[in-house]
Amino acid sequence: MHRSPPRSLVLGLLTALAVSAAAGGAAADTRAAHLDAGRPVKERVERLLARMSLDEKIGQMTQPERQNVTLDDITRYRLGSLLSGGGSVPTPNTPESWADMYDGFQRAALATPQRVPLIYGVDAVHGHNNVVGATIFPHNIGLGATRDPELVRRIGAATAEEVAGTGVDWDFAPCLCVARNDRWGRTYESFGEVPELPAQMSTIVTGLQGRRLGGPTSILATAKHYVGDGGTTNGTDQGDTQLSEAELRKIHLPPFRAAVRRGVGSVMITYSSWNGVKTHGHRYLINDVLKRELGFSGFVISDYNGIDQIDGQPGFTPAEVRTAINAGIDMVMVPADWKRFIETLKAEVEAGRVPMSRIDDANRRILTKKVELGLFERPLTDRRYLKTVGSAEHRALARQAVARSQVLLKNDRNVLPLDRRDNKIFVAGKNADDIGNQTGGWTITWQGSSGPITPGTTILQGIKQTAGPSSTVTYSKDGTGIDGSYKAAVAVVGETPYAEFMGDRPGAMGLDEADLQTIERLRASGVPVIVVLVSGRPLDVSAQLPKWNALLASWLPGTEGRGVADVLFGVTRPTGKLPVTWMKSVDQQPINRGDGKAPLFPFGYGLTYRR
Repeated sequence: MHRSPPRSLVLGLLTALAVSAAAGGAAADTRAAHLDAGRPVKERVERLLARMSLDEKIGQMTQPERQNVTLDDITRYRLGSLLSGGGSVPTPNTPESWADMYDGFQRAALATPQRVPLIYGVDAVHGHNNVVGATIFPHNIGLGATRDPELVRRIGAATAEEVAGTGVDWDFAPCLCVARNDRWGRTYESFGEVPELPAQMSTIVTGLQGRRLGGPTSILATAKHYVGDGGTTNGTDQGDTQLSEAELRKIHLPPFRAAVRRGVGSVMITYSSWNGVKTHGHRYLINDVLKRELGFSGFVISDYNGIDQIDGQPGFTPAEVRTAINAGIDMVMVPADWKRFIETLKAEVEAGRVPMSRIDDANRRILTKKVELGLFERPLTDRRYLKTVGSAEHRALARQAVARSQVLLKNDRNVLPLDRRDNKIFVAGKNADDIGNQTGGWTITWQGSSGPITPGTTILQGIKQTAGPSSTVTYSKDGTGIDGSYKAAVAVVGETPYAEFMGDRPGAMGLDEADLQTIERLRASGVPVIVVLVSGRPLDVSAQLPKWNALLASWLPGTEGRGVADVLFGVTRPTGKLPVTWMKSVDQQPINRGDGKAPLFPFGYGLTYRR
């Protein structure tokens, strides 16, 4: 997904025309019941539905990528939603530019006859992670290690403030998948391998939305990816979850039930299949189980081009469109080919293959959430919250979450915690001083990238800041230069950024050769070696572990690396517990609690320091 060029003068003129049209519409439409905030939500929605044409209703069900529309398109086609995919950002990528971009799009929507506002979605999956300077929290696997639902709720609330400050009102999060095979490239997006953990951490829904929709920083949450995406055979992304219905319900459904009980506003469908049938076309799972059985009253959104995969061929067909809509999908994420989607769905309705009652149901669900969010009354950015983006308060919360997420797996002879006074510490490893590596995928861009991609504190910087003035900290990325005069060596190693299918690891799952060589250089000095593993999942380290004095699982901590240092130096005692089972060898994958396999470290394992 690519960055788009700056918007032209023509688009600026279109914005001005949209504002003028909106003002004129306000004068002519003062008696429209759906614009009356004093009326009940249900009445407002029904009155609006009665006024809408088929074209307007289909527009509400269509979500293009923002790079593929003009302001005129929004007004002309009555579009109901836009999204920014990973890395789809304004230029420059600042909070203020986001707010300006959002308001321009929103004014174009308000220039339509019914003045229905847009709802704008982003993947803010660990903070407002598309925005340079935002607070980046630990990915979900680390939050699962905290076992602290209230902390996760607070992270949701902080994320909502930063998102709302840029105008955006819809978050494609949380991921409530139950990751059952660590080969899967989205393992780090899961809170854990047993359904109880993601269900408990569904508190983030309450954090994002507030106790009820409509607060000044309330944004719509999305429970994803419904259902079973963490259970595919071989951990293949977008693969096939081959389970009985009883097992699907036992393992993968409970987190969604918990989210529905919390009032989650939207649910996103998984790319994956259940026993060979693509979930995007699965009427039983979407309509019967989610909407009827669980009582989900929000709206269902497809994944990015997700309906295209129903027949296994690229591009969507009329059959795929009607199958998806009739199965219960209410809004379709169709990034580029959205005009053809509109034409296709309209033809299917006019031919009687998609009933008008289904179109009305989808619109009723979408419009209800827009009314509940207060978008009709407050459609533009509340810029008071711009100052929360990357604020000291949010970064302090993130640092606390990082410290709470650390899992101490080995600590021979109590080499940890490190002394802050009169110490001499050598730090090495490719992940020690790299903010991109420690934040992982879904950071600034879709797949993430190495390097100084956004402001933050690296783990090395955190160590230097936490060590006392009487201590010495020396850094060498590859470990060269160490000698026996140091009291301890810290190797910060592990994975580099990835997301989704590009992160699948069907082969080996160990450290790369550069990491192993770095650790060996440290060991050769005779100094005690502490390995800090920055990764989105457990790695195969059993062969090397006996040679290490300590092992700390840091997961993907985000921008506040000082939280790792807090644990290394004992400022905070480690309390994290494994949210997944740690394999003894890669051949054990999949390995999960209760399956009878002997792990290197069991689910729930985690050491702490003696007082």
